[in-house]
Order: sequence, then structure tokens, then C-alpha cells
Amino acid sequence: MAVATGAIIANLYYAQPLLHQIARSFHASPTGVSLVITCSQAGFAVALVFVLPLGDRHPRRRLLATLYALTVGGLVLCALSPSLWVFELAVLGTGLATVGGQVMVPFAADLAEPARRGRVVARLMTGLLTGILLARTLAGAVADLLGWRAIYWVSAALMAVLAVVLAVALPEDRPRQALPYRDLVVGTLRLFLDEPIVRRRAAYGATVFGSFTVLWTALAFLLSGPPYHYSSLVIGLFGLAGVAGVAAANLAGRLADARRTQLSTLLAAVLTLASYAALALGHTSLAALLVGIVVLDVGEQSMHITSQAVIYEVAPEARSRVNSAYMTCFFAGGAVASSATGAVLAADGWTGVCALGAGFAVLALVMALHERWHAT
Repeated sequence: MAVATGAIIANLYYAQPLLHQIARSFHASPTGVSLVITCSQAGFAVALVFVLPLGDRHPRRRLLATLYALTVGGLVLCALSPSLWVFELAVLGTGLATVGGQVMVPFAADLAEPARRGRVVARLMTGLLTGILLARTLAGAVADLLGWRAIYWVSAALMAVLAVVLAVALPEDRPRQALPYRDLVVGTLRLFLDEPIVRRRAAYGATVFGSFTVLWTALAFLLSGPPYHYSSLVIGLFGLAGVAGVAAANLAGRLADARRTQLSTLLAAVLTLASYAALALGHTSLAALLVGIVVLDVGEQSMHITSQAVIYEVAPEARSRVNSAYMTCFFAGGAVASSATGAVLAADGWTGVCALGAGFAVLALVMALHERWHAT
């Protein structure tokens, strides 16, 4: 389940190290091509609202196999796109189907024993993070050898194989209540409105993932220009700098199982903000850039794991809907951030990008300090 989660979520990130190549291919500006990331995350956010709640009604094994199969079609269209607007539509559709990764997480949480739920969720998040990291590296390597379109053909083949594997190998789901579809979607909104914990964790997710997305939307433009002038292959390898986030995911899961979520939340917000002090120097310092990437990945993953472990305790019978409410805000934050990053990069360069990313992190830190202050 962890491998399949990482493989499908990677589809949201293949374009990030290739944006400069895509811009040249379609004769587009950095501002215009940055909308590729926005479309990907917006499609995913829409699916989180309207598709993910189906996991509380339909057998998840069948739902997952269907979503992985649909992803194949979106990826093929990405590979064949003749223009930027067609590519953006294809990326949007692929983002919709990629929600299968988030159907998988509450499925695993349902299967886990309560005392180990945080670590089980962390294990799937380890797979997810590995998929994100390898997505950028693999995309850069494949693009360097075969062009930027080739990665979408490779991923389409992988998704086709996984659709078959999941249909055969996943365990049977427990019987589910036959709720009307409207009640599922409305129930997601109701959980968000009625549960302060869900709203609070959604706000943490949106701000920290927004900060994370700012970096990865702008990084390819920094590294492909002066003073670095790196190829797509080398740019993709920067994704591996975040491998420390894998260890952070497991530590955050253990802290969540030990009910030390406020400490984990505060540390994650501090690390996210601190990362931009190093990243601001990354315009001319490769060492500072690498340190900033590592610290940012640790902060983002720690916050995400902590939040998911917390929200899955809210309504055990409605974990897909709870996840829908949380993840919708999470990726909406990323979509807003990626959209703003293109304009900020064009207007103020790398300094403006770092200020934008730090601004998202400040919001998370203020919320974490407020929560800790009132808890004491």
C-alpha cells in the first residue's frame, strides 16, 4: 500500500523539475507555466472534495483500482499534449485521479490497531514522501535522456500495472453504510464546520504545504539559470536532498502515538520557517540551498504526519470524509502558493520567493504558539 501510494502521488510532482523545459517546449513564460503546478494541485483538491468521500461508501479496493486505471488515461494525454493549455487540462485530469493515494491512507488507518495507527499512517507517508522525492529525480533523469514527455509514458505503464495488482492483492474492506452521495459530500463540510480539531489541523496543513510548494515551484528556474545552469537530471537529483523527511515521518508518527502532538506541531512550524533563512542564501550558495531543502522537507512531513494522526481519531466511521476535509485545505494551500509563486518570481526574483515561503511558515508558527499558549 505504501509503494502504491508513493507511485500515484508522484504524478503530481513530475513537472516540477521540468518546468523550464516545458516552458521552452510551449514557448511560455515562467508565470504561465507555473500554472501547470496549480492545475495539478487544483484537480487533486477538487477530487478530495467530490471523490475521496466515496471511500466511506464503496469498497475501497474497487475504488482504488478504478482511480489508478483513470490515472493512466490522464498521463497518456499529458504525454501527447500539443499545446500548453491541453497539457494543463491533462494535468488537471491526472490530478483528479491521483486522489487514489489519499483513499489508501484511511483504508490503512482502518486496518491498523489503535495503538499503532500513527506509525502505520507514517509508513504510508514514508511511501508517499519517497514517491515525491523519486518523482523529481526520475523525471529529471528521464527528461535528460528522452525528453520531458517520456516520464508520462513511463508513469502510465506503472499505473496500469498497479491497477491490476491492487485489484488482486488488497484485502477485502469491511461493510460500509450505504449513504447517499450528497450526504457524503455534505458530511465532509459538516465535519469541517463542527470539529475545531479538523479546522485547526487543516489550517496547519495549508500553510506548511503552501510554504513547501513555493520552493518546489520556483526551484527549477533558479537551478537552470545563473549561477548554476544545471541540467534537468541534476535538478531532479535535488529531490533526494529531502530524504531526511522520511525519518521525520516515522518520528512524528511515534510522537503522535505518544500523544505529544503539540510538541511535534511547534517543532514542525519552527523548522519550516528556519529553512527559509538558509534558502534565502541559496541564490549563490549550494550548501545553504541543500540545507534549506532538507530542513523544509523535515518540517513539512512532520506537520503532515502529526495532523493526519490527530484527525483520524475524530470520527473513526468517517475517516475518508475527515481526510477529505483536511486534504482539501492542504492542497488548496499548495495551489494558492504555486499560483502566487510565478508572479512573485517574475517580479521580485528569488528574494521574493523566499519571503513568500517564509510568510506561509509564519502563519503556521503563530497558530502553533497560540495553541500551545492556550493549552497551558
